[in-house]
Amino acid sequence: MDSIEIITTDELEEKIAAGEKLELVDVREDEEIVHGMIPGAKHIRMMTIPEKLDYFDKEKEYIFICRSGGRSQNVCHYMQDQGYKVRNMIGGMLNWSGETVKPEK
Repeated sequence: MDSIEIITTDELEEKIAAGEKLELVDVREDEEIVHGMIPGAKHIRMMTIPEKLDYFDKEKEYIFICRSGGRSQNVCHYMQDQGYKVRNMIGGMLNWSGETVKPEK
């Protein structure tokens, strides 16, 4: 298996603060995101990723987020195998100390 690029929560916070345009995808379940998501993140549950591939663009890099970094790493492996550019936010939302927003209904 190819290695997956990673990004730390601190690095991601710095990029957001610098105003970088990022493609963030939160793969947690519906009941998990009610506690807050990183602003600008798109919610696509892990199990629905294969059927939502048309959302993704192979020219962009996606940063995948979950609770602790395990599920998002699995999604990264899958997406990388499909030819997408990906990064895994290690430590997940458990390590995130930045701003969060409640998901839109």
